[in-house]
Amino acid sequence: MTRRSLFAAAAAPLLTAQPQVDKATVDRWMKELSNWGRWGKDDQLGTVNLITPATRKKAAALVKEGVSVSLARDTEKQTAADNPKPFAQVMEATGVAPAAGQFSVDTYSVLYHGIAHSHMDSLCHMFYDGKMYNGYSQNEVTTEGAKKLAINVYKHGIFARGILLDIPRLKRVPYLEPRTPIYPEDLDAWEKEAGVRVGAGDVVFLRTGRWARRAALGPWNAGAECAGMFASCAGWLRKRDVAMVGSDAATDVMPSRVPGVRQPMHQLLLVAMGTPIFDNMDPEAVAEACASRKRWEFLLTAAPISVTGGTGSPLNPIATF
Repeated sequence: MTRRSLFAAAAAPLLTAQPQVDKATVDRWMKELSNWGRWGKDDQLGTVNLITPATRKKAAALVKEGVSVSLARDTEKQTAADNPKPFAQVMEATGVAPAAGQFSVDTYSVLYHGIAHSHMDSLCHMFYDGKMYNGYSQNEVTTEGAKKLAINVYKHGIFARGILLDIPRLKRVPYLEPRTPIYPEDLDAWEKEAGVRVGAGDVVFLRTGRWARRAALGPWNAGAECAGMFASCAGWLRKRDVAMVGSDAATDVMPSRVPGVRQPMHQLLLVAMGTPIFDNMDPEAVAEACASRKRWEFLLTAAPISVTGGTGSPLNPIATF
């Protein structure tokens, strides 16, 4: 068998026959996987409740070397196929004309939701049948911001065990091609390969190799076509009681392969399960750090900007080994 055919075989889904998922199935899962009321009718944290003092202490014990690696993508200021709304930085004062004779000053602006910028989705980011997580009405989100489920409920930060799910490494390829679905069986296979098991209160990061592919082949419209989790992975994550989910794209495989549902993973995670999402992470450096140590777990720390009424936040998650 040639090297090319070996890579092709490795990149194929572990199971060739997958159950059909349609909108009715996702609608049923919205009820079956729901965490509404689990932590009380007024809860706004969702599965971040699973990060407890006990899990934090266990996560802290993972730090053996004190080596930290960022999971964030550097901001990009140029328009590209996958960056239609670039990060904007306006220099208000520079070395040529310092403010008060001494200071450089700049203004940032960014439409961070989308497929370009590393950010965290709060639970008010998505609606389903007029509702958000825990039954809150979508009308709680107004021109003044979100009155419920806003990003500032996470102002005390995320401190948890992080686990990298490196699916290209599992498949023995440098990256997955756009449209490649990842199934629960792939997640099981990665656990076996990596010797780690996802558990309650963990934050999992999915690597599809999106940024490695971009570096090799250039940008493409990743909002329309990207590798990611198929909708059936939501049940796997719910069963494991993960606290948060992140990926190097938008978690969902795009197109979703579920007619009539654009992003079923986002819908199931944010609305039904109450699981916040990290989008557009850059786990390439963390993947190398994990591989060199043969260790796929780490202390994960992250702190969103405490924006009153915000639907999310740009941020810089850190993996510490």
